[in-house]
Amino acid sequence: MGEHELGGLGGRLADLAAAERAALTREIDASGAFAADPRWREAFATVPRHLFVPYYYVSGAGGYERRWCESSDPRGRERWLRGAYEDVPLATRLRDGVLLSSSSQPSLMALMLAELHIEDGDRVLEIGAGTGYNAALLSYRLGDANVTTVDLDPEITESARRHLADAGYRPAVVTGDGARGVPERAPFDRIVATCTLASIPSAWTAQCAPGALVLAPLATGLIVLTVRDAGHAEGRFLHTPAFFVPLRGSDRPEPEPVGFAGVPHRARGSDLFRFLLTLTRGALAPQEAYALWEREGMPGRERYGITVDGGHAWAWLDAPEGPYAWPLPGASGSAPAQT
Repeated sequence: MGEHELGGLGGRLADLAAAERAALTREIDASGAFAADPRWREAFATVPRHLFVPYYYVSGAGGYERRWCESSDPRGRERWLRGAYEDVPLATRLRDGVLLSSSSQPSLMALMLAELHIEDGDRVLEIGAGTGYNAALLSYRLGDANVTTVDLDPEITESARRHLADAGYRPAVVTGDGARGVPERAPFDRIVATCTLASIPSAWTAQCAPGALVLAPLATGLIVLTVRDAGHAEGRFLHTPAFFVPLRGSDRPEPEPVGFAGVPHRARGSDLFRFLLTLTRGALAPQEAYALWEREGMPGRERYGITVDGGHAWAWLDAPEGPYAWPLPGASGSAPAQT
């Protein structure tokens, strides 16, 4: 389906798509997501999201409703088109009721792209191809040759490749384990993940150029690491919460459920406490995490960071050498300090 065709929907809906895309861009702008790099505004105003979600699923009382571009009902096609430009994540692949892939919330995508502080000529690796929409935004900004996207599922990479071609973009789309990066396309100046991690894969920093940035969802937050060299990186979390589908791969550990034993109800309902509990999973008992959270004034995500140093990787509060540090799952060795 090409932009000129809109899946055979006709001129009226083509006009509606343009209007809805402009409205979405204004909404993202008003949210402040473009603040770190306003140049992304043009990409969102240009790249047609509807071409990347020819169908998606909306949760309802009776399960999931499928909306798609070829509905026989004109009102159904209009609902599909309007929904494609809402500032919400869209479920795009389900298996036995389990979400496998989605198109992320556009304002969150915009914030993540802006926080990459991309410069012309940067080479970017995206972990998690999804629908291909994020790769299209990157390709619009940087050109196809500078963008690589990888996903473990060949069905996802094939559909992403098709959506990208329909929209006129042809970045490198690779089928493989994202935790292992794409060494044949390295070095990268930026790596951005659109799936939740338990730790930072060593392959990513090894495939980065010195000074590169890695931005990834971890523990319901977004960590931004500056890479010093193949074995060293450090950075802080952004203030915003973020929830993504977990990274899938042959050696990815399954996270243990977060427990609340001995934790007061007010902390259980706090997003910031749940972030700390998830970040320190396996290192702090829930009661210990709660005591720290209270003592330190219920810190926001931006007070936490991560350091990768050779075979060691740890999370910390306020400073890497401070009194509060915890090893990340899957990292060898231990944090230099732990509470």
